[in-house]
Amino acid sequence: MKYPEALNKLIESFQMYPGIGPKTAERLAFFTFFKLKDEDIVRFSQNLLNLKTDIKYCSICGVLTDSEKCQICSDPHRSNTILVVESSRDVNVFDKTNQYNGRYHILNGLISPLKGISPNEVNLKSLFKRISYEVPEEVIIATAATVEGEMTAMYIKKQLENSRVRITRIGYGLPAGGDIEYADEITLIKSLEGRRDM
Repeated sequence: MKYPEALNKLIESFQMYPGIGPKTAERLAFFTFFKLKDEDIVRFSQNLLNLKTDIKYCSICGVLTDSEKCQICSDPHRSNTILVVESSRDVNVFDKTNQYNGRYHILNGLISPLKGISPNEVNLKSLFKRISYEVPEEVIIATAATVEGEMTAMYIKKQLENSRVRITRIGYGLPAGGDIEYADEITLIKSLEGRRDM
């Protein structure tokens, strides 16, 4: 039996999300039709539209915001350090720890020659420009411990070699409660590199 065209289109729409296959998309579409109230569907569709019209990148750091300048960049009490991360989600992760009180810079991607992503396609030019006029005490690079993350970190370090700014890389290692027996080689190497005095 063929579903009505509107239902098929909704199923196709749900399949655009990562990790949503045909069965899950079908379940979501049926749930939407049978369980959601009309006003919930209208609100949901309006939220999707607002996502594209109301959200932009902060003109300074590149984080997702609904104003020209984000709350973090507007906060005069933040310390004069810049934590460089890949995405806006990373900002939330670090901010929740309440251990870092500086500013951020979001790359919105990582350098990856294999995927055809060059340094020009990542939010790096604004980082270097920002560093030249803000002159932070420290730039902390917090990209993932992957080939792309390491490549991006090394590129940033190379570009800032002649600046007076201190450049550091976050330590990586074993997670709290993690078992050494199950750790991969890169995690163990990073845990040794990231060691500090006790």
